[in-house]
Amino acid sequence: MYKLIAIDMDGTLLNDQHHVTPGVKEALQQAKAEGATVVLCTGRPLGGVTRYLLELELTTEDDYVIAYNGALVQNTHTNENVVSLTLGYQDLLDLSNVAADLQTPMHFFDQQKLYTFDKDVSPYTVYESYVTQVPLSFRTKDEFDEDIVLPKIMFIDDPEKLEKTKASIPNHIKERYEMVQSAPFFLEILHKKASKGNAVKHLAEKLGIAQEEVMCIGDNGNDLSMIQYAGCGVAMENAIPALKEAADFITKSNNEDGVAYAIQTKIRKS
Repeated sequence: MYKLIAIDMDGTLLNDQHHVTPGVKEALQQAKAEGATVVLCTGRPLGGVTRYLLELELTTEDDYVIAYNGALVQNTHTNENVVSLTLGYQDLLDLSNVAADLQTPMHFFDQQKLYTFDKDVSPYTVYESYVTQVPLSFRTKDEFDEDIVLPKIMFIDDPEKLEKTKASIPNHIKERYEMVQSAPFFLEILHKKASKGNAVKHLAEKLGIAQEEVMCIGDNGNDLSMIQYAGCGVAMENAIPALKEAADFITKSNNEDGVAYAIQTKIRKS
């Protein structure tokens, strides 16, 4: 049996209306009842996950969440951090200079808010604030303390422009950070050791769960590391081609209760 089930949120757990359907909720509850640890594993900030943790009743002493694409692993009952890999003020300055040079909008999170230096706020920043329900603030660089702690920084733009930005990022910057694309318009920049795969691995080891007992389900580029780590890597039908190629199993889409189908199909046979 798979003892740890790590599930991406947007495009995976949630349908296109950002809801958990009754079928998916029932499958997760049944998996928990049978002894599996269910963990939401998302690029979202904590504020964008809390209501779903409450809805799915994933807030007991034995429950965990992986947020910010693996930069944070936290016990959802005690709020104890199991993993915390963050960026700092110098990272913010250096990456904002790269964004300015490449004429690419940028925004970033601390654990309370979403911020931007751009007076002309990108619609993708507005979208991020809306979807995650995290407050958005415009700030100048000199308004931040040098001890600021940032789980992630993001370059954002129209997909074709963002592809050009990715190709133009200096190599010394690429080597310094973990960079993953969570949507065609979002490039997420993290601590070098932060990834969903590393976070799931760390949590599995903490819980005494073997790699072959881990199932991971996702749809996009930021899910690739955990799909590759998992004993059973599951790609959604709506996943990007690279994720489908890496997966052990392809389930139905996020609008067809794909998470429920994967659990019912693979858990019952494990």
